[in-house]
Amino acid sequence: MTVERRVSKLFNLTDENWMKHSNPWSVWTRFTVLPLLVLALWSRVWLGWWTLIPIVLAVAWMLLNPVLFKAPRSTANWASKGVLGERVWANRDNVAVPAHHRSLPNILNGIAAAGTVLVIWGVVSLSVWPTVTGLFVAISLKLWFVDRMVWLYEDMKHVPEYGKWLY
Repeated sequence: MTVERRVSKLFNLTDENWMKHSNPWSVWTRFTVLPLLVLALWSRVWLGWWTLIPIVLAVAWMLLNPVLFKAPRSTANWASKGVLGERVWANRDNVAVPAHHRSLPNILNGIAAAGTVLVIWGVVSLSVWPTVTGLFVAISLKLWFVDRMVWLYEDMKHVPEYGKWLY
């Protein structure tokens, strides 16, 4: 089982919930999660222990976002195809993906993770530049990853199971 499939189980991404997550509103608002977590954690300076409230709200948003929206009327758009590609990527141990898609997603996720480490360092030390730089790296690489997932989906939509997701 791929790490991505384990994560999708953590977020309760059933067939129905994957389709909800493919709603462009879900995709685009998902990019608010890391900045909201940063702001919530940084607020410890102003709020003290009350910072637990924005932290809990940010974590709740992270967990609810993938299932909060309705399935889109159409998945024939960039954001939806990105999520469909992520679903294909998570299933790559069952249905092989083309060779030209096997490495870069892992590289992009690795660099995005390095950006997240910068964010953590910046938030812990209350340093603006590592925080902002880390956010920029993490979000930019996630956007690139989603773009690669669109390409992956386009290359894999001929698989009957995957083709039915496009409407």
